[in-house]
Amino acid sequence: MNTDSVSQSDFLVVMGIAGTGKTEIASRLAEALDCQWIEADRLHSPENVERMRQGIGLTDEQRWPWLTAVCDAALAEPGRPVVIACSALRRRYRDFMRDRLGAVRFLFLDGSAELIEQRLGARKSHFATTSLLASQLATLEPPADDETPVRLDIALTPTEIVAQAVAVLRAG
Repeated sequence: MNTDSVSQSDFLVVMGIAGTGKTEIASRLAEALDCQWIEADRLHSPENVERMRQGIGLTDEQRWPWLTAVCDAALAEPGRPVVIACSALRRRYRDFMRDRLGAVRFLFLDGSAELIEQRLGARKSHFATTSLLASQLATLEPPADDETPVRLDIALTPTEIVAQAVAVLRAG
């Protein structure tokens, strides 16, 4: 697939709270676009991971070094676009990413708290479990219309979500 015809953004951030499917959708989207992808969770400090494993949400002070590492990793990728699986929960985090990365498009994975709780409960080997759901929901500032997000319903299958994302990106 010619990625130039799909996205004018150098970076595509698949965002949402824990349990929305960021990793699955980002990896599939990168495959569909024939580009690299970054899993932001892999860039958390051991201290951040342990805190979240205990069900304690991160503070802004704990998130800034992580977001810097995510942007640095994305900028280090030679090809474009780069797909990034990253929660990007607050507007200021997304603004930071735009300031650091330039042309960024946010794909917001959205769904009901009940569905997300069900998915988190089914996780077996991830540090983010149902104990983080309330914190994640409290922190989330859904992207505003002026951020031109691509809103994707997590009730759809991963195949349907990626197809919808590609269609929206292709349309402009």
